[in-house]
Amino acid sequence: MRAASDATTTVNQRRSERVMLRIRVMLTKGVLDGQILREEAFTKIVNAHGGLLITQMEVTAGETVVLTNPKTNVSQQCHVLRCEPANPGDYSVSFEFAEPCPNFWPIVFPPENWHAPEL
Repeated sequence: MRAASDATTTVNQRRSERVMLRIRVMLTKGVLDGQILREEAFTKIVNAHGGLLITQMEVTAGETVVLTNPKTNVSQQCHVLRCEPANPGDYSVSFEFAEPCPNFWPIVFPPENWHAPEL
């Protein structure tokens, strides 16, 4: 019984707390011919290390993109972890900041030593 509990604890550990947050961001990527593509996207889930967003721009896992928060004009380089079709014409994109950036989002995350109570 204890082994199952330990496995669950390990699976549920995250580097930072997830928060459901829908905000507008600008997604920018370069293409082979030197052209720069920009598109408005919307986040679904964010954390200090990245998040999940919805966009019409197709990107590939491993690709480097830049996210810009238009309200603060702060930009952050990101790595695409996964891109999957969502609604028709949309993609669900998991991304990770090149370096943790909790101040990119308009929220305050719990401190690193905070642990959610067990239910």
